[in-house]
Amino acid sequence: MDSSSDFVVVANRLPVDRRVDRDGTVSWTPSPGGLVTALRPVLEEHSGAWIGWPGTTTAEDEEPVTTADLPHDNDVTLVPVALSPEDHEAFYEGFSNATLWPLYHDLIVHPEYRPDWWERYVTVNRRFADAAAAEAAEGATVWVQDYQLHLVPGMIRQMRPDVRIGFFLHIPFPAPELFRQLPWRRQVLESTLGADVIGFHTPDSASNFLLTLRALGHDVTVEPEIGDGATFIRGARLPEGSPAAGTVEVDGRTVTVGVFPISIDSAQVNAKANTPESIAAAMSLRQRLGSPKILIAGVDRMDYTKGILHRLEALEMLLDNGDLRADDVCLVQVATPSRERLESYKQTRKLAEQTVSRINGNHGSLGHTVVHYTHAGLPFDEVVALYSAADVMLVTALKDGMNLVAKEYVACHSDGSGALVLSEFTGAATQLTDAYLCNPHDRESVGEALLDAVRSPAVERRRRMSAMWEQVRTHDVHRWAREFLEALG
Repeated sequence: MDSSSDFVVVANRLPVDRRVDRDGTVSWTPSPGGLVTALRPVLEEHSGAWIGWPGTTTAEDEEPVTTADLPHDNDVTLVPVALSPEDHEAFYEGFSNATLWPLYHDLIVHPEYRPDWWERYVTVNRRFADAAAAEAAEGATVWVQDYQLHLVPGMIRQMRPDVRIGFFLHIPFPAPELFRQLPWRRQVLESTLGADVIGFHTPDSASNFLLTLRALGHDVTVEPEIGDGATFIRGARLPEGSPAAGTVEVDGRTVTVGVFPISIDSAQVNAKANTPESIAAAMSLRQRLGSPKILIAGVDRMDYTKGILHRLEALEMLLDNGDLRADDVCLVQVATPSRERLESYKQTRKLAEQTVSRINGNHGSLGHTVVHYTHAGLPFDEVVALYSAADVMLVTALKDGMNLVAKEYVACHSDGSGALVLSEFTGAATQLTDAYLCNPHDRESVGEALLDAVRSPAVERRRRMSAMWEQVRTHDVHRWAREFLEALG
């Protein structure tokens, strides 16, 4: 067996971005992200490997990217999995993001259930599993990430019963009555159960998964703190230090289902926000925006789950009603392009941009723009400057597994300044309970939370932010990875 890695991460994407210069030279740069930050030390310690798609599709007449083409540093091996244009369309844009994504986000848009997408999903998952099985050393630990790769744990289990397998879902898991819509529900669940430990962000998601398994006939034990059936209370929390939500018996094995809320590298983000350069950039940004009395920020992917339209309509309501004066307020909305070929994403962008235009047309003036909107990604240095400058952060996701923007904003305000308006339908709301919580489906609720954030006494805002910073500081991304891997053994 030509395998050498004691620790293997399997994710949809490799932690590098491809760049093509004007002269055609191809280079690879590390991609930012909490997952990379958390797992790199473990990968380096164990001479580990990261398996994923390199971000470029490969036609039949093209040579695929190989490990030799990719950076190799600090004893971390990058193993690319090739996807053809047809793979990307059916596996990624199709089954992953037009079937599972809307299903797991409570049918905000209707999922499409196409057999050809499912067949390609199986084929591509097999490709990832084959790569992991070939790379993992005897007795290795393999950690599979997210909804694109639900089938990989079971496939690896069949090929390599000697390895220890973890699976983590980074998005919500839906209620049983929703998940059971999926025509291939049993295959997805039973393949996921190939893992030894299955992790979720919240008790809600873990309970939904366990209750779905029970409804389909599996032998499930649920922790009493989570509850089951009629005794289940949404939003119930596990005791501190107890990640287990339940267990499932599968073919003589016991699979642990746990709650492991992901976080950020809070110390690193906080340190960046407090550099002289970031402080100067934040002050300069406020000045360029006209030194508004109230600077509000939103930073999201342009995704229908993020509630961008809902926050814009709430702001518009407050301006129409006179609860906020247009001359006092400035909203900076960063909307990073995402999955732009999907029709639901095109429609989301169209409605948001129409609303921005209407707000500025009705409430702006020659000397003042109410909403500064950009449909582009920003370098993280600029995002940190925006976080630091903003008096209020709006996170109004309709459904979100965690939402790390909320935690990044808190990490930029360790001095107690700022205010966070946070959707109760984010995983972050189970931890950042001192935020100004709102129901994004209710425009009045968002408006009231925004007004509370603006009008609360300074001492109250400081108390709330200081409590949230303490939570983010002590529950960082390194703790998340450590607790999951300890559970995995």
